[in-house]
Amino acid sequence: MDHYNVIANQPVVIDNGSGVIKAGFAGDQVPKCHFANYVGRPKHVRVMAGALEGDIFIGSIAQEHRGLLNIRYPMEHGIVTDWNDMERIWQFIYSKDQLQTRSEEHPVLLTEAPINPRRNREKAAEIFFETFNVPALFVSLQAVLSLYSTGRTTGVVLDVGDGVSHAVPIYEGFAMPHSIMRTDLAGRDVTRYLRLLLRREGFKFHTSSELEIVKQIKEQVCYLVLNPLKEEPMDTDKAKFTLPDGSTLDPGSSRYRAPELLFRPDLIGDESEGIHEVLAFTIQKSDMDLRKTLYGNIVLSGGSTLFKGFGDRLLSEVKKLAPKDIKIRVRYYAIIYEC
Repeated sequence: MDHYNVIANQPVVIDNGSGVIKAGFAGDQVPKCHFANYVGRPKHVRVMAGALEGDIFIGSIAQEHRGLLNIRYPMEHGIVTDWNDMERIWQFIYSKDQLQTRSEEHPVLLTEAPINPRRNREKAAEIFFETFNVPALFVSLQAVLSLYSTGRTTGVVLDVGDGVSHAVPIYEGFAMPHSIMRTDLAGRDVTRYLRLLLRREGFKFHTSSELEIVKQIKEQVCYLVLNPLKEEPMDTDKAKFTLPDGSTLDPGSSRYRAPELLFRPDLIGDESEGIHEVLAFTIQKSDMDLRKTLYGNIVLSGGSTLFKGFGDRLLSEVKKLAPKDIKIRVRYYAIIYEC
């Protein structure tokens, strides 16, 4: 896209996820750029002139050559842990390979997870104002923007991403901070748990780049079952995954056991609530007069809600925690689950 075709002062929107970062201009239907939120550094010695240049790789190049790289995510559980790498990724967003624009010409809307440390937001503002010289910066909760995208002003958003899961109740445009709940159990924990399960079945994934392969396995073949205690799927229900070297892998029961972690953190000894409990407790902490409306307007967002069977399983679990005979409706874009 030509830099001069961008409307003057059109805000840049950056969805700063722990696993994936998306950026574009306000008013556009889709982001201009979308890539994994990590930085790759060569782990081998360069011995030939004309080889792949550079010491730091971001975006599609890092993805393409990940086998040569040590992969590091600058964010863990929604909080930036490496500000130098985070700044490099933001710089890459403005480059000629992505937005092709100058940072000082556009205000910025930046997303973050709720109940983040205040210092996290202050440091981000410091970088955008002092390094990128942006004219204005607004930091918004991801869940609030997810509700805006549906055209609604009332609902409770359950956002299950790669680094953090949270539920945010909003009524007629008013967020209720006292009712917000958050857990640091999310998609990346499922990926690591899947790696452990595959290791028990004889498949080894050691390096940071191989963990990205496990993430692909998770995204392509994993699913959730409605009742894992009574109706465990048979192991004959198989799905092969083709590895980068051409060999095939059969995940077996790991397909449904790994994402079960979202509802049962105790599988890894975690004492935090499952995501269904986070959602139900958020609604219960809201005013009694609002609960019926919130139960009828549950909105899902985040990549970890894309597991096959997620909506049906969530509806089943929330129904057990909700008051009897209350109407529950879960929305995910055009799909509606209700009981």
